[in-house]
Amino acid sequence: MTEPLVPPEETPPAEGSTAEVHEEPRDGGIWEHPWFWLGIIALGAVLFGAFFVFRMIDL
Repeated sequence: MTEPLVPPEETPPAEGSTAEVHEEPRDGGIWEHPWFWLGIIALGAVLFGAFFVFRMIDL
């Protein structure tokens, strides 16, 4: 006995199908803690600026 044909507009049923609606977990990745990265960038900018300020004072 053959399986019944499925119309072209429909997806045939499958065992273990993941077609059910499910909520995807949030993929934060590197942006999971944006304040941490912003702090690192701000600290780097302050240290970079302080380098030139101390060079001007030393002259």
